Amino acid sequence: MAVVKNQVCIVCGNHFTTTEGLFLRDLNNRLQAEIRHRYKYAKNSSFICLKDLQQVRLSEMQSMIDQDLQVDKEINSKLEKKLSEQTYQVRNINDTVDQQLTSGQKLADAVAKFGGSWAFIVTFVIVLIVWMALNVTHLFGIKFDPYPFILLNLFLSCVAAIQAPIIMMSQNRQAERDRVDAENDYHTNTKSEMEIHILHQKVDQMNEVQWPHILDVQKMQIEVLSEIENEIQSLKADQKAPRPGSRTTRHPSRHAKEHPID
Repeated sequence: MAVVKNQVCIVCGNHFTTTEGLFLRDLNNRLQAEIRHRYKYAKNSSFICLKDLQQVRLSEMQSMIDQDLQVDKEINSKLEKKLSEQTYQVRNINDTVDQQLTSGQKLADAVAKFGGSWAFIVTFVIVLIVWMALNVTHLFGIKFDPYPFILLNLFLSCVAAIQAPIIMMSQNRQAERDRVDAENDYHTNTKSEMEIHILHQKVDQMNEVQWPHILDVQKMQIEVLSEIENEIQSLKADQKAPRPGSRTTRHPSRHAKEHPID
């Protein structure tokens, strides 16, 4: 019995049987839209052979891959452009500031550090007590600053007059350091925020576009496997079906005697 090839492929125009292809209505929406876009005259009842269908599927997969790669390329290009606009180099403030210190600034820092410590307070109190005790008790005949300790007042005034500007020098330098540190933190935070924003775009692109594309590719693969499975089952059925004109080698009556019905 001859196989009837009564279906015409919408792509190649050749004739096929219904098992050698699929109708447009049996395809998923994405493939239907792609075929309708390529062939304006396509209808739900249109037929496409398996070979051309695979070509359409491969073309659609490649289109999705190229689209995802193009979007990733645009996002990476945007990131590189933003980074190139940021000419400020993030630096270690400690190393930069310490290398630029002069001898006077180092001395001012040392004086400010010692003047703001308990060691300075205890030492200064001890010096005052010894100074006043020597001039009040005249121990060992020492009396270089009698009461009311005019020389001590002059000494204290000189210490305060000299110490205050030195501490202010150290504070001004620390304020400058804080300003540079704040500027460095600002540029660092700006670059980090920009990179995080672009990374969010890449993650959104992956979740909203790439993952659905991957699922579509997997659906196409499952469809292809299902078609292959159906083709295999069809071939097996054709092999098991009795051929026309074939005869059994045993007589039915003899077969019935050998295998009586219970």
